[in-house]
Amino acid sequence: MTDSVRKLVQQRLRDGDYTCRKEFTLAMFNGKWKVNIIYHLGHEGTYYFYQLQDLLPHASHKELAKKLKELVADGLLNRQEEDGGPRVKTAYSLTPLGESLLPIIDAMYDWGDQRLHELHLDNVKFGLGTVKK
Repeated sequence: MTDSVRKLVQQRLRDGDYTCRKEFTLAMFNGKWKVNIIYHLGHEGTYYFYQLQDLLPHASHKELAKKLKELVADGLLNRQEEDGGPRVKTAYSLTPLGESLLPIIDAMYDWGDQRLHELHLDNVKFGLGTVKK
């Protein structure tokens, strides 16, 4: 969540404004790139920042850094800095709380996959990059 969304969510929780827990759950990973980040970390393990950049080539450096910071602040990701010689390498992995979202995200993936099949759009390419491990 962005800081402004986080404040709004906290206020809505205090005020009892959420009509259901589903809205609150969606607020945890709402925003461009977050679902993809959680999905790939959950299914493929730890990634360094540069690998996530390769995986999401349409996300700017600034945008990706911001989304990762938000996911860390929300307790969904671990951030680990490693001494990599002349530069510090930053690795990201899911926390247990982040892992708890995987069944939801997997269900969303499966639903989208089935819907694309029904629409005869099985071969749609979504523009994700390839990752150099």
